[in-house]
Amino acid sequence: MSFKPHGKHLIAGEWVGSDDSFASEPAHGPSHDFSAGTVGLVNRAAESAEDAFWSYGYSSREERAKFLEAIADEMEARADQITEIGTQETGLPEARLQGERGRTTGQLRLFADHIRKGDYLDRRHDSALPDREPLPRPDLRMIQRPIGPVAVFGASNFPLAFSTAGGDTAAALAAGCPVVVKGHSAHPGTGEIVAEAIHAAIEKTGMPAGVFSLIQGGNREVGQALVQHPLIKAVGFTGSLAGGRALFDLCAQRDEPIPFFGELGSVNPMFVLPEATKARGAEIGKGWAGSLTMGAGQFCTNPGIAVIGKGAEGDAFVKAAADALKEVGPQVMLTEGIAKAYRDGKSRFDGRNSVEPIVTTDSAGREANPNLYETDAQTYLQDHALGEEVFGPLGLVIRVDGVDEMVQLAKGFEGQLTATIHMDDGDTDAARKLLPVLERKAGRVLANGFPTGVEVADAMVHGGPYPASTNFGATSVGTLSIRRFLRPVSFQNIPEGVLPADIA
Repeated sequence: MSFKPHGKHLIAGEWVGSDDSFASEPAHGPSHDFSAGTVGLVNRAAESAEDAFWSYGYSSREERAKFLEAIADEMEARADQITEIGTQETGLPEARLQGERGRTTGQLRLFADHIRKGDYLDRRHDSALPDREPLPRPDLRMIQRPIGPVAVFGASNFPLAFSTAGGDTAAALAAGCPVVVKGHSAHPGTGEIVAEAIHAAIEKTGMPAGVFSLIQGGNREVGQALVQHPLIKAVGFTGSLAGGRALFDLCAQRDEPIPFFGELGSVNPMFVLPEATKARGAEIGKGWAGSLTMGAGQFCTNPGIAVIGKGAEGDAFVKAAADALKEVGPQVMLTEGIAKAYRDGKSRFDGRNSVEPIVTTDSAGREANPNLYETDAQTYLQDHALGEEVFGPLGLVIRVDGVDEMVQLAKGFEGQLTATIHMDDGDTDAARKLLPVLERKAGRVLANGFPTGVEVADAMVHGGPYPASTNFGATSVGTLSIRRFLRPVSFQNIPEGVLPADIA
């Protein structure tokens, strides 16, 4: 049975409308009308989240784990409907939506297991030393506690895994923090049906109604009101550098500044070392083209830059990449706006004396064709615009004179989500020179692979120095992401009967 959205917001357990509305712009299938968010709805959602915190923030880990599992169950019960409307709204293939749904439910269950174990609480106890000289030591116990209501902004490129019930929401709910989601207007129907799943899980497990709210659409004022609301204690965001930086500044300007955990932009450079180039340069070039065009290049870990030596062996890499890109047809992008931004990004390279076009194509409407350009290290370091992310299937090859220039170039990169080294055994010394630079530049460094695809696991880091993210000590993927929504509290000489249950 097809899902037909009712187009309302979910505020504290009630589906409510608003005076203004907007129409969805699906890649195919019917358009639907949705109520647009307002500042008043933000206020209602934040107040209900604060009310919910006084019970949800002090619920047991087992209660919260069962709630997270119930959300996953309810999403799976709506699996076919989620896939149907998700593909209509985004143009993503069914297999991609099915895989992303599995990732989303998987991370909900991962957090349920994680909080049951309790390691994330980082419990510490310094016993009292009443006879210590010259002064006695008090009894000290420390534990991580939830910070309060959290705002989450849905991402355009991941309608499930980084949106309504995505990683930020899962981590915040696991920590004990109610969530207010600002849904992305690129996929409001998908957001609505996932919110229905969360609402059903709230009712099934007896959670307070205000533990989750979804506000659809709305103008810029709505997002500003959400991050500046005095009851919101942190923000999770995945989106553009310009939009994220504007919200980050608003968080910092509040009377009570709050953390803004934004994932903003990254070109994810790939360094192909000499022996790897000699042994399998063409193979790596072909693989790079596949990663570059996966999902029309609409991944935050899309490897937009390849760094490789000059000469015939590097030429073979470039030729293989170019040949593979020429075989890729037009792909549907997530929104008309993203498609236009891709064309605008490409225009920065066209007619630029500092770059050589290798593969150039025209794109129109909501479709994108791949493009490839080449430059040298010194030109790149002098032309800042070449390092700005182009969200889509556009690649830049940077040619270098040896490993030393490769290291010099790496030092000139801004912060990144990922950096990749392609190496063979004979490249070990070169990799040792490069790795200390890359670990300062990126949150995840990988060898002999491609960064598209982020494993949801304990050891994953999806973040990095600015502008990849606004808080380089955090991750938005993996169990460590729960730390963003916790703060340490020390209890001194508090009787055991009064202490939080989790401290034992």
